[in-house]
Amino acid sequence: MKFDSSLVGHLAIRERLLARLEAERLPGSLLFTGPDGIGKRRVAMELAQRELCFRRSACGECEACRAFAEGVVELPNFLRIAPEGKAGVIKIGMIRDHDLVEGGVIAWAFQAPPPRCHRWILVEDAHRLNGPSANILLKTLEEPPPGTHFILVTHRPEAVLQTIRSRCERIAFAPLGSDEAWAVARKAGWAEADRLRWTALSAGSLRLLDPGDFQRAVEQLEAWLQLLEGGVFADCAGPLLPDREAALAQSEQLRQPLELLLALLADLERLRGGSEPAALPWAARLAPLSASPLDLRALQELAYLAMRHLVRNPVAEPLLREIALTMRSAAKV
Repeated sequence: MKFDSSLVGHLAIRERLLARLEAERLPGSLLFTGPDGIGKRRVAMELAQRELCFRRSACGECEACRAFAEGVVELPNFLRIAPEGKAGVIKIGMIRDHDLVEGGVIAWAFQAPPPRCHRWILVEDAHRLNGPSANILLKTLEEPPPGTHFILVTHRPEAVLQTIRSRCERIAFAPLGSDEAWAVARKAGWAEADRLRWTALSAGSLRLLDPGDFQRAVEQLEAWLQLLEGGVFADCAGPLLPDREAALAQSEQLRQPLELLLALLADLERLRGGSEPAALPWAARLAPLSASPLDLRALQELAYLAMRHLVRNPVAEPLLREIALTMRSAAKV
C-alpha cells in the first residue's frame, strides 16, 4: 500500500508527487491551491506521514500515523504552522521566534532531517500570513535548505503575496467528484435522503460534514434567494452576518456566503442558457429569477470585488447591505 486508504480523491496528484519525491525531483517550495475542504492539507501531510509510518506507506493505522491523525503540531520531521487568535493570522513570532520550535521555524528548517527522511513544514491557510511573517519566509522559500520542503496550502491564492507565489511551484487541486465526496459523507452518517442537497451545497468539498455547518449553509443560500426575490435586508440577512463571538475572523466567515451568492448567480446564468442548475433542489425558486431582467454581471462583479477585499477584514454588515442594494438596482434594469 503506497497511500493512506482513508484519504479520498486526488490520486493522480498524489502519485505524481510521490514519484517526484522518490526521484529527488520534488521542489523545496510548493503551493497547494484549490477550494476549501477538498483534502489539500491531507495530501501534504501524507507526503511527510509516509516517512514516519512504520510501513513507509502512510497506512493510517500504525502508531506514527495515529499521531498525524491526532493533529500533533511537531513531529521529528514535520511541523505545522496555522493561523491563531481572533484575527486568524500567522504572526511573525510563529516564524522567527520560539512560539513553535526552539530557535524558530527557519532554524528548524536548516537542521538535518532524521535518517531516510526529509523535513516538512506545512503552512495552513497561507493567505493568513501577515506582512512581516510572509516577508521573513521569502528568502528561505526561494532557496530551501537541502532535504527540506515547505508546503503552503490555501483556498485563496490571490490573497497570498505575489512574491511568495512566484517562489513556489503551484499544484492546483480540483473539487472532489460528487460520488467521492458523498462516500465520505455517508461514512460520516449522512442519510441517502440528504444526498441531493448535501452534494449541491458541498460542491465537491467536505467542509459541510457537520450538520450545523450544513444547516448554516442552507440558511445562507435561502437568505440570498429571499434578497434576490426582493426581500428586505433587515428581515433576510441574519444568516449572512458573521457571529461576533466566533473564534473565526469575520472576513473568513464572510467567505462562505459570498461563495454561495456566486454559485447562485452562476446557476441563474446556466438556466438562462438552457442548462440545469447545480443547486437543483432550489431550481423552482431559481427559475423565475432567471427569467427576470436581473443584471447578473453587476452582481458578480461586486461579489468578486468583495471576495478580493476579504483579506482587509472589512466590516460585514455594510458590505452585505451594499450587495443587497445592488440587487435591487440590478432587478430594475
